[in-house]
Amino acid sequence: MAGSEEIKSRSNARVKQLRAAFAGQERLSEGLLAIEGEHLLEEAVRSGLEIRTVFLTEHQQIPDGVKATTEIVRLSTDVFRSAVETRSPQGIAALVAPAKFEIAEIFERQDQALIVIAAGLQDPGNLGTIIRSAEAFGANGVIATPGTVSVWNQKAVRASVGSVFRLPVATAATQEIADLAAEYGVRLLAAMGSAKGGVLRAQDISLSEPCAFLIGNEGAGLSQEWMKLGAESITIPCPGPVESLNAAVAASLLLYEASRQRSLETRRGAPRIPGPLRRRPTGATR
Repeated sequence: MAGSEEIKSRSNARVKQLRAAFAGQERLSEGLLAIEGEHLLEEAVRSGLEIRTVFLTEHQQIPDGVKATTEIVRLSTDVFRSAVETRSPQGIAALVAPAKFEIAEIFERQDQALIVIAAGLQDPGNLGTIIRSAEAFGANGVIATPGTVSVWNQKAVRASVGSVFRLPVATAATQEIADLAAEYGVRLLAAMGSAKGGVLRAQDISLSEPCAFLIGNEGAGLSQEWMKLGAESITIPCPGPVESLNAAVAASLLLYEASRQRSLETRRGAPRIPGPLRRRPTGATR
């Protein structure tokens, strides 16, 4: 490991790269993802991501699991604060090569497909929470349509609590998703806020079959484009006087209901549902 001398210049090349990665500037960061905090770094190591550089303030110890060949850069507290985004930095950050997945990989386990499609979500906290819930309830993966906040947004990464490092997440246009859903026999279910005519209640339909939940924009909801492609409407009945649920809450409840139904099928003697797709990250930017 290198980098025992403390860097005190904000204009240092490595510091600039870290700052660019936190800002989402892919070209200046050379396609690397910045993460902050010991827990996220541990999750990245556990998930098999390539850790390129670890940045530490003077009193921080090198975290367990970091390879001896990994570049270690020591920064003064002031310089570290200038590069990261949080108000109370933990003194540990890293540049990692993010996992990249193709949309076809998410549809591979077609017999038990469980997918979440984020259609125009703008809140990174919602997206990160959905990714975490998707992994928790055994989904194949998450698909983001154009206009959805970046999966590598810092708030999204933190909200996923490491799930984004493991669960396949891909980006695809509406028609491409619809074509693959038709090809693999995946039922498209559009989440709605209220049970009007023609809207299915989540507990009244079988979610044990291949399905994909469409979660729309926090304000505008889902576009009519999805309905024209044959998506059915589904809702979570709420006895209280609430018009609709938060996007991440709705997605999590739908995923739970699908997981619950599939667990019941397993206990009744159906073939055991395999765990979420585990695949080594591919296509990382070098």
